[in-house]
Amino acid sequence: MDRQPTLEDERLLLRPLVADDWDELFAIASDPAVWEQHPYHDRWRKEVFAEFFADALDKGGALAIIDKTSGAIIGSSRFQGFSEDDGGSVEIGWTFFAPRFWGKGINPAAKRLMLAHAFQYVGRADFLVGETNYRSRIALENIGAQRSRRTELRQYQGKRALHIAYELTREAFESGPLNAE
Repeated sequence: MDRQPTLEDERLLLRPLVADDWDELFAIASDPAVWEQHPYHDRWRKEVFAEFFADALDKGGALAIIDKTSGAIIGSSRFQGFSEDDGGSVEIGWTFFAPRFWGKGINPAAKRLMLAHAFQYVGRADFLVGETNYRSRIALENIGAQRSRRTELRQYQGKRALHIAYELTREAFESGPLNAE
């Protein structure tokens, strides 16, 4: 599976993230509101976001999300954790958008593009979301993802950070809300 494809629809262009995207992405990420419900709530700090950005470049799979009307980067997402086992799966996540684009249908549009690409290769997409990140949990449920029984416990700044796993199968995607027109 190509984890850094170029994908587009009438509104969005998703393309591989590059080092030169730093300034535009940090301008978005430096707003504390972006991370307020996230377990790693201080990604708005330059040194913390620098690690996040470097990790995205190092691991591959990271995409810049561009508004085709303005040509501006408005967010980012990633394909990670690709596995060919049991029909194949890929994790989609690390997604964030400029707050001015919240509630405008951008997240479902980006996820539709990413999921359509992924389901050419895998039978399941996985998502991990912080337990108290209600905005992301609701967004996942709105695109048809189902909460699984799996959780992950991580530590951040000496505190526990519980992540809840969601999943979406190819079949659920094909008959789900992202394909209802």
